[in-house]
Amino acid sequence: MTESFDYIIVGAGSAGCVLANRLSEDGRHSVLLLEAGGKDSNPLIKVPMVSGLIYFWKSINWNYATTPQPHLEGRAINWPRGKVLGGSSSINGMMYMRGHRADYDGWGNRGLPGWSYADILPYFRRSEGHLERSADAYHGTGGPLAVIKAKGENPLYGEFLKAGIGEGFVANDDFNGPDQEGLGLYDFNIRNGRRESTATAFLRPARGRANLTVWTRALATKIVLENGRATGLELSRDGQAMSVSAKREVILSGGAINSPQLLQLSGIGDPAALKHVGIEPRVDNPEVGRNLQDHLGVYLKYRCKEPITLYSMFRPDRAALAGLQALLFGKGPATSIPLEAGGFLKTRPELDIPDIHITFVPGLNLETTRAGQGQHGYLINFYQLRPESRGEVRIASADPTQPPTIDPNYLDASADRRCMRDGVRLAQRIGANPVLARHDAGAISPLAADLADDDAIDAWVRAGANTIFHPVGTCRMGGDERSVVDAELKVRGVMGLRVVDASVMPTLIGGNTSAPTMMIAEKAADMILGRQPLPRETRIPA
Repeated sequence: MTESFDYIIVGAGSAGCVLANRLSEDGRHSVLLLEAGGKDSNPLIKVPMVSGLIYFWKSINWNYATTPQPHLEGRAINWPRGKVLGGSSSINGMMYMRGHRADYDGWGNRGLPGWSYADILPYFRRSEGHLERSADAYHGTGGPLAVIKAKGENPLYGEFLKAGIGEGFVANDDFNGPDQEGLGLYDFNIRNGRRESTATAFLRPARGRANLTVWTRALATKIVLENGRATGLELSRDGQAMSVSAKREVILSGGAINSPQLLQLSGIGDPAALKHVGIEPRVDNPEVGRNLQDHLGVYLKYRCKEPITLYSMFRPDRAALAGLQALLFGKGPATSIPLEAGGFLKTRPELDIPDIHITFVPGLNLETTRAGQGQHGYLINFYQLRPESRGEVRIASADPTQPPTIDPNYLDASADRRCMRDGVRLAQRIGANPVLARHDAGAISPLAADLADDDAIDAWVRAGANTIFHPVGTCRMGGDERSVVDAELKVRGVMGLRVVDASVMPTLIGGNTSAPTMMIAEKAADMILGRQPLPRETRIPA
């Protein structure tokens, strides 16, 4: 039996939950939201402090991995992506970051009208419900998505910021305001001490609407194409095959891996690659799955002289008590995520805008602790903001339950290797500043030999660099005919089909990707419903 809806949304993640809310809010259209994972009922999802743990919680995760990376010593990198209501917004680090205005002006200059910074800023504001700032040209206070500013109570946060300013970098109180550059405390999506995901902010308030249907454990397996139009989907729900029809549109919001995979499974992609796995090509678009980009980062780790780091929380009784306080009362140390201070810096003074995002943690990462190096320590993490390297997502099988091949092609571009090298030197400089160095009981990594010269730094990066969990670009939006989607996010060559998620970003933005993905969905909802776009913001400098 085939059920029929006006709109079918594939994926209840950072974009899908926003779309489900906006497309159903006036009650005129029937909306079906599909999620391959389950409900977001795991209590650990709610506790900000344990976000580093649930990144890899298998029951709420797609558990992807890349191909062996030639520029990372042949290592295959684990790529967690949320498989649960809220998608990756239910497992991420909750940092509310929009990127640099130049990122979006760059989109506009690529033949994408309506996507420049002045155009998209009103959509950021529409989502934002900042609980501490006042409404202005840059911030909204009435949106559904709760945003708070970190308090930075651990004394080491202040020491890091003083050290950075002592090295000549400026202070910044608002990375989502007029200027991104500088060091300060971040904004986070946390409400009453608990995670604010798109499932809690956008989907939960809409669940009671009669015109919104939400199916979990529902894996879309194929887009049904008839006479050049997407008319519905084939799917597996709780293991049972079925189909649904779309009277208006099918909208893919599966993210940078799942959206191109579903297009390819449906015969939309590179004909040669599709034939190789036994799929009949229906729409010739070799760009599907290409243009993959991700942020790559490294960790500089130090021992700490004083017992003032998060290692004190590793005692089972303390961890359990903190978790219960957060869950029951929204209070205590587990209500914050331990990466509250950092910023956006230039590795070279001649650059126009920052090229790295640097973050301080008053503790050591989970991987270090698991390796038996648990102790009082702290780390400085950074990643390159705009890598030039490009990779690809390609289906490896016609079986929709099998993961695609994921090759981000990390550090293929020489400019990326230079940026990482310069970033290591910059981070090490802050770590060596006397304000922070007085807490240093000895470096864990890199050691002095790892910093000896360019070759040594490159080798250290290759051995330890890892994903920052920001894949984008595989269903590239563009004004050219080769792009996967156009400026209205319509899939070229197919009517009634759009992609609305991080995969449409033509270039990786300079910052975290969760909030920008929500912005894309906010803007797309107006496009889908035929509404006039929100007026451009005119109160900001040209």
